[in-house]
Amino acid sequence: MTQFDLHQQDCVEGMATLPSEHIDLVVTSPPYNLGVRYQKYSDRQDRQSYLEWCEKWAAEVRRVLKPTGSFLLNIGSAPSNPMLPHEIVIALCNVFVLQNTIHWIKSITIEDRYGDVRSYGHFKPISSRRFLNDCHEYIFHFTKSGRVEIDRLALGVPYQDKSNIARWSHTGGSDLRCRGNTWFIPYETIQSRAKERPHPATFPVRLAEWCIKLHGVSCVETMLDPFLGIGNSAVAAQRCRVKRFIGFEIDETYLAEAKRRLG
Repeated sequence: MTQFDLHQQDCVEGMATLPSEHIDLVVTSPPYNLGVRYQKYSDRQDRQSYLEWCEKWAAEVRRVLKPTGSFLLNIGSAPSNPMLPHEIVIALCNVFVLQNTIHWIKSITIEDRYGDVRSYGHFKPISSRRFLNDCHEYIFHFTKSGRVEIDRLALGVPYQDKSNIARWSHTGGSDLRCRGNTWFIPYETIQSRAKERPHPATFPVRLAEWCIKLHGVSCVETMLDPFLGIGNSAVAAQRCRVKRFIGFEIDETYLAEAKRRLG
């Protein structure tokens, strides 16, 4: 059973109370500074102030993270502001090493071998003569050293061409390969955002679950989300039976919803 320590508190102040090198895994998604309408946070800072703030909370994340820990950061952008995720990475590389870049695919259209075109997932359509619909976000995997081993096969998939099992020595005869750095995780279909997803910017619970499994479920005793929102990362920790979860959220409404969902 997971022990939850959830606090209505600014994350920088809250993390300052935690001991150093205490956390195994951080999974979070901060405000993107794209004008999202949160209840208690202004998502419209000037760019330099926003990046300096990101470095500030990231420095606390680094302090509390174990040398063997992973920090998985979900960041999106807007078509009119495509450089934001990359600017955040550049700023955070003053604090961390970027070990992996994962593309979270929210919607995709493929043509199968029979020529049938099929679309999967959900996206927010835009009406523009300049930009494409935005169907993906980033998950940046940061570590202190860039040398943290992960559980590559925890999210493994079978080989499509079974001859590769014998062809490559690294398979060990197993029909399981690394999924790679593109993750298709669609949002679940909902009937009412106000009732079922009462937060303007969330990631799916499954995304957080996959982050836990990638780092290695058995390696995660204590997990942290500095920007808890309505608690999707906490629900994932509960499902993966993480021993202890710590979360900070400044909005009492979102925090109350997170606690409700955890039972």
